[in-house]
Amino acid sequence: MPTIEQARFWYADADAVHDFDHVLRVQRMAERIAEAEGADLQIVRAAALLHDAQGAASGGESRAEHQHASAEFAAQILASEGWNAGRIAAVQHCIRAHRYRGNEAPETLEAQILFDADKLDVLGAIGVARVIGYASLANAPWYVPPSKQFIETGKEIEGEPHSAYHEHLFKLRNVRERMYTETARTIAQARLEYLDDFFERLIDEWNGER
Repeated sequence: MPTIEQARFWYADADAVHDFDHVLRVQRMAERIAEAEGADLQIVRAAALLHDAQGAASGGESRAEHQHASAEFAAQILASEGWNAGRIAAVQHCIRAHRYRGNEAPETLEAQILFDADKLDVLGAIGVARVIGYASLANAPWYVPPSKQFIETGKEIEGEPHSAYHEHLFKLRNVRERMYTETARTIAQARLEYLDDFFERLIDEWNGER
């Protein structure tokens, strides 16, 4: 089993949004859900530690395909530890299927748990920090009033920036609906309410109303 100390080196160059603290939060949450749902803890823990190990902090195509690079890296690490092919494949599937915008659906309970744990990290207080942090890294604004077209279709009009609030409306508010486990959905509901309250407060303060 990969150790925390070993895994830390895989994320040495990660940015503040995809750093090792994110990985540790996902690992802890994935183990919590796995225990509640009766999943294979070893598969879940290994997948959580390795899910962003290659390319997650890169932009463009590397970021979009990081789940495949991380799955291949995971196979190398686990094979070197003597894992059998079936269990390596199980971890790889978890990693390949963890992306919200990915094209491989999580078919096993362990893969569903990693997906859910990774998505819970975009909600609640951590979600606030991450969406604001990501906007800052991308030189995007925290808040811009969304156009009517964006509200109706999720697509900006020409020249409309994709602010942190846009990301909240476009993705974060819909994450819970995509979750697979009842344990995660229960946690997500409280975190989503916190996130909604934050943006309501942000907009009021932005407009000088509080």
